[in-house]
Amino acid sequence: MKTNLAILATLSLLLQPTFAHEGVELGPNGGRILELSENETMHAEVTVADGAFRIALLDKDMKPVAINTQTLTATSADRSNPQKLDVTAADNHFMVPMLEGDDFWIILQFRESESAKKVTARLHYDASICEACDAPEWLCKCKPDADKKAE
Repeated sequence: MKTNLAILATLSLLLQPTFAHEGVELGPNGGRILELSENETMHAEVTVADGAFRIALLDKDMKPVAINTQTLTATSADRSNPQKLDVTAADNHFMVPMLEGDDFWIILQFRESESAKKVTARLHYDASICEACDAPEWLCKCKPDADKKAE
């Protein structure tokens, strides 16, 4: 039992930076990368254009993927009043309208095909500016707060 607890404690310390809000992975166009598969073969690169999120599909090598049978749904993450957001596909990417405000969550559900299992990704959009890198927090590639303070 003590061995299992020690292993869990070690894993939680090792994985802690992975789940921090900063130090996100950025894609080839400078957008935020979200995982859309269980085996890291499909990714989304999220950028902002014309008041909407532009979501491009990328393969495991971060190369563009054509939109064919894939579907994407988006929901605001307001638990008291969740709203389904309009998702459109155009020019080989999905578009999702931005919500009002500078700090909110959006839940994305992606399907490779109609018969495929849904994969859920969460996007925390925080437009406040990181003091260390001058990028919006949702695109901040700095180390987690604890590491920043140590430097």
